[in-house]
Amino acid sequence: MNIEIKILTLGIASTHCYIVADTTTKEALIIDPVDKAQLIFKTAQDAGWTIKLLLATHAHFDHILASKELKELTGAPFYIHGDSLPLLRSLPQQGVRFVGQPFPEAAEPDRLLTTEPETIELGSIKLETLFTPGHAPGHISFFMPEGELVFSGDCLFAGSVGRTDLPGSNHARLMKSIFEKLLPLGDNVRVLPGHMDLTTIGKERETNPFLLEYAREITNL
Repeated sequence: MNIEIKILTLGIASTHCYIVADTTTKEALIIDPVDKAQLIFKTAQDAGWTIKLLLATHAHFDHILASKELKELTGAPFYIHGDSLPLLRSLPQQGVRFVGQPFPEAAEPDRLLTTEPETIELGSIKLETLFTPGHAPGHISFFMPEGELVFSGDCLFAGSVGRTDLPGSNHARLMKSIFEKLLPLGDNVRVLPGHMDLTTIGKERETNPFLLEYAREITNL
């Protein structure tokens, strides 16, 4: 597979930014422009890659802080789900809430993703969108069938799930997203989350306490 992935863990929430590149065409896309736009840009540049597309799983500040500057540096279009727009446009206010001062504005999206599955292509990179709300409105996970991996954002983590104590979050909806959209991908699929360690669908199905508890609940209904 002529695809390479670099992971940068950035910002105050130690959030993963993924640079996904076609090593033949040297074109790359970003999944979650987390923070430090110049570092993301230089990392791709040092590898000989040109950033052609910016994607965000959702619009919490720690996943989009570099979106505007990175878009200006690269000229790459920015895609996010339409339900994420209110959060995206409230990025300065998110800063006041979380760190006591405004964050810069986010990039204006060039395309709004929908709840319906679609395929995003860049060279040999093919990502299928999975609508996985619950942690945040408009949350999207990106599935790469060829590599058997899913970029799960803040939906599913190693041993945990996305927090649901934030405005617009809903635990039942999150668990439904995981059980209906992520678990059916198959146990061998690697999970590249927004935070913490990488894992697999199979490991989480067998050991994740949140998934095990929810499975018991729906079995007893």
